[in-house]
Amino acid sequence: MSATPERGGGCEIAVLASRVGADEKRLFDAFDRRKVRFEHVDTRGAWFVAGQGGLPWGVALNREIGQVRAAYAAHSLAAAGVDVVNSAGATEVCGDKWRTTLALEAAGIATPRTALGLTPQAALTALDSTIGYPALIKPLVGSWGRLVVELRDRAAAQGVLEYVGALSGPQSHLGYVQELIDKPGRDIRVVVVGGQVLGAIYRTGESLRTNVALGGQVHPCEVTAEIEKLSLDAAAAVGAEIAGVDLIEDGEGRLLVLEVNHRVEFTGFQSALGDRVDVADHIVGFLRDRARR
Repeated sequence: MSATPERGGGCEIAVLASRVGADEKRLFDAFDRRKVRFEHVDTRGAWFVAGQGGLPWGVALNREIGQVRAAYAAHSLAAAGVDVVNSAGATEVCGDKWRTTLALEAAGIATPRTALGLTPQAALTALDSTIGYPALIKPLVGSWGRLVVELRDRAAAQGVLEYVGALSGPQSHLGYVQELIDKPGRDIRVVVVGGQVLGAIYRTGESLRTNVALGGQVHPCEVTAEIEKLSLDAAAAVGAEIAGVDLIEDGEGRLLVLEVNHRVEFTGFQSALGDRVDVADHIVGFLRDRARR
């Protein structure tokens, strides 16, 4: 592999990221505070040779924002003997909403009623026969709630799916449709690191999407035994050792898992919990212990 490290050579830990945002800066600061040496590897300049070994890192933290680059980097590093967090398998499962749903269902974890139509017409049939209305249609790959559309009735679904059918690319024609949960104006984000729940927050907003990146507000949430177990089970189901688990409460107060994020963004989480938890410090401590194995 060729890359231009931004820290000193001979480091045991690599941080893969093509975009250095607030979370990455927090991580870099935590490495420095703990005096743990690391290299920031910008994946835009990274390349791999098949069969190559002897890379300088024992552990790599995969913070690459591009789903395809993240998965291929994880596979390539693992083939070269590097312990990648999260693994290529977890990255691929979490990066695809349908594969996440299948993994959660296989583990017996409660999720909203969901279906995948292999064509737009099949998705419409699934809505009519199984999911019902109102519902949501979501892109298989994507974050921050982008391109999530509410389908209030069949007419709305027909219009959206007609547009879906006109998109280019076979994956775009798949219809991931999900029941719309009548949530109490909020959802719950839980951060899991190394089998430990660090905390939970409520995310609230005036629209369907409560993502912090879209202006959602954050408030502390008590970590109940149910929240802890559900979050740990969800992270384990997708194989993610560092995860952001998104939960939603239905009209009866039952908790459901919406999705699991393999590249968890935690600035909003950190601002809500303040000094109660230092997410970056926990992640760096986890990686340091992995590198010492």
